[in-house]
Amino acid sequence: MSDILIHSEGGICTLTLSRPDKKNSMTSSMYTELAQAFSLAKQTEEVRVLVLQGSETVFCAGNDIHEFIQNPPEKSDAPVFQFLEALIAFPKPLIAGVCGPAVGIGTTLLFHCDLVYAGDNAVFSMPFVNLGICPEAASSLLVPAVMGYHRAAQALLLGEPFMAEAALEVGLVNQILPPTELKAFVQRQAAKIAAKPQRSVLETKRLLKEHLLPGLQTRMREEATHLVQLLKEPAAKEALQAFEEKRKPHFAGL
Repeated sequence: MSDILIHSEGGICTLTLSRPDKKNSMTSSMYTELAQAFSLAKQTEEVRVLVLQGSETVFCAGNDIHEFIQNPPEKSDAPVFQFLEALIAFPKPLIAGVCGPAVGIGTTLLFHCDLVYAGDNAVFSMPFVNLGICPEAASSLLVPAVMGYHRAAQALLLGEPFMAEAALEVGLVNQILPPTELKAFVQRQAAKIAAKPQRSVLETKRLLKEHLLPGLQTRMREEATHLVQLLKEPAAKEALQAFEEKRKPHFAGL
């Protein structure tokens, strides 16, 4: 059974992260499935809006650390970067519904969504430095642009979580709802957009984002290069091993 559930109806394609035993942590195969789903949604005329969601208790716990240790991305064409390329350049409206933890890429991918709705149990974090690596998904560019430099520095340098209310305050989230109401609300919002003239919607999104795209792609690829390099260094190896062993990492001298 796939860890990505796909449902299309009424012009809305909904992608649901469905790996509950691992808190929807991402694997290479999931990144490949998502990249393919984004590509198909882009090409399918009947799809007017794409929705990305998890469950009522968890959105995405970031990368599957065990797989990340065993099979780290070593090149810029790794599945995770293929997904990010598809995400950044996706031309149709993209709506995210977020409940529970959104860790690492579970948070950074949201900066590329057009609308983000959160459950009041949502918790966001970007703990890249804590893992001995650097930001990805062009987040080193987008996080300060959205949140302001000092809040971005706090989120990225300390890697500490922030709650839904803080995400709403800085503009990452459009609205907060009870988790039990979120999915239905997101579908209603998607249906509103799907009912509008498609050419007007597509042109509006293009005008909003096209001028940003070259810079985002360049920054994402730059981050990918540095992330791949940092994964080979002692700090990342210690951080990932400590995570696996459920202990605090020792960064003395690193």
